[in-house]
Amino acid sequence: MPTNRKPVKRVQEKKEPAFLSAKDLLGIEGLSRSEIELILDNAIGFKDIVTRTVKKVPTLRGKTVVNLFFENSTRTRTSFELAARRLSADVVNFDVATSSVHKGESLFDTVETIQALGADIVVMRHGASGAHQYLGGKIKSSIVNAGDGQHEHPTQALLDCFTIREALGDGKKHGSLDGIRIAMIGDILHSRVARSNILAMQKLGAEVVLVGPPTLVPKSFESFGVKVYDNLKQGLKGVDVIYCLRVQLERQAKNLFPSIKEFRMLYGINDETVRYAKRDALILHPGPVNIGVELTRGMMDEGRCLITDQVTNGVAVRMAVLYLLRGGVDHE
Repeated sequence: MPTNRKPVKRVQEKKEPAFLSAKDLLGIEGLSRSEIELILDNAIGFKDIVTRTVKKVPTLRGKTVVNLFFENSTRTRTSFELAARRLSADVVNFDVATSSVHKGESLFDTVETIQALGADIVVMRHGASGAHQYLGGKIKSSIVNAGDGQHEHPTQALLDCFTIREALGDGKKHGSLDGIRIAMIGDILHSRVARSNILAMQKLGAEVVLVGPPTLVPKSFESFGVKVYDNLKQGLKGVDVIYCLRVQLERQAKNLFPSIKEFRMLYGINDETVRYAKRDALILHPGPVNIGVELTRGMMDEGRCLITDQVTNGVAVRMAVLYLLRGGVDHE
């Protein structure tokens, strides 16, 4: 039967971008798997920006990012600065050495002052575990944990997981950590990087094993749901990824293991020991490397060693973090 009614034109709903639920990134522990994947998936697009000729977008134009580092840093601080500048934010590197901190100003007063000066995001590294959690609920600026004591270093774990996913992909699509076996070797006891990586890798579906002398990798870590080995050959069996941690030479005075030479012989990755893992096992290290201790120069020069990729990917991942945190606040 003929009709004069016009067909209804269906309007496709515009999807709002997803943002992180909290205004702060305090640690991996507070993130869900979907939030981790949100950060990593956004970082893919930001890496395209990092590697192109014009390395800038106006995403955070008008925002101010303050780098507040109470401990020394090269990679993390520079990476956050580049990430913020790539997003067109104004960047202030706060010099703790010449600040009122040395006059007795408290951490809260310092950050509150920075907030009053217009900081939207404070990227902080501090020697006290839990410093960021203390500040998170007290100020309106977003707090990003760039390392706190021996607790966590979330963006390092995120960039490591991004790097592994990228390497396991086919060039067009990133791979998955589901079901892969990752061995972390070295000073787990004092490492905030290790703690964040254990949490992130497990949430993404990987199996994590820890390898090192009992003084640096105590059996108590098995409460994290990981396996602990003091024998390198056993620990690397069937491993897809070898993640080496820096031997913290400044702690040698505490006699946590007999000597650097002995550590190198028992736990160093070289042409011989790398064969304990799968033939194409990836090699990562957060840096800086004690060359000849954790890794030989030969291992670092191999194509499957992803240390340079980790550094490059750090900018893209931190761009994603800054965007998703500040975007989330503005979106609300």
